[in-house]
Amino acid sequence: MTLKIHIAEGPAPYEQVRAQISEQARSGVLPVGYRLPTVRGLAEALGLAANTVAKAYRALEADGVIETRGRNGTFVAAAGSAAERELAAAAQTYAERARRLGLTEEAATAAVGDALRAAYGG
Repeated sequence: MTLKIHIAEGPAPYEQVRAQISEQARSGVLPVGYRLPTVRGLAEALGLAANTVAKAYRALEADGVIETRGRNGTFVAAAGSAAERELAAAAQTYAERARRLGLTEEAATAAVGDALRAAYGG
């Protein structure tokens, strides 16, 4: 993983870290499952404060680009087409289950809307 941070110009350093990791994950430069450096390790390597890198990692996790697995570390999450395939499979499973339960399409769609609003805080 190669990141270049420009302190004197451009966006805030945390945003540069976030944007570069996001782009590398989405383009496949960082493959799904790639273990990222620790917050402190990356901060040291880039000459940034640990809080700056931690803020970038939190934003990336909120965006679904990375996932933290407790003490096991932080990894690139399924993104792009892999995430879309997983989502499509989950949607198909849900649709089949809703039909077997005898729900109408409207009721199934309403349940999904409620779940999405709850998950996204809307």
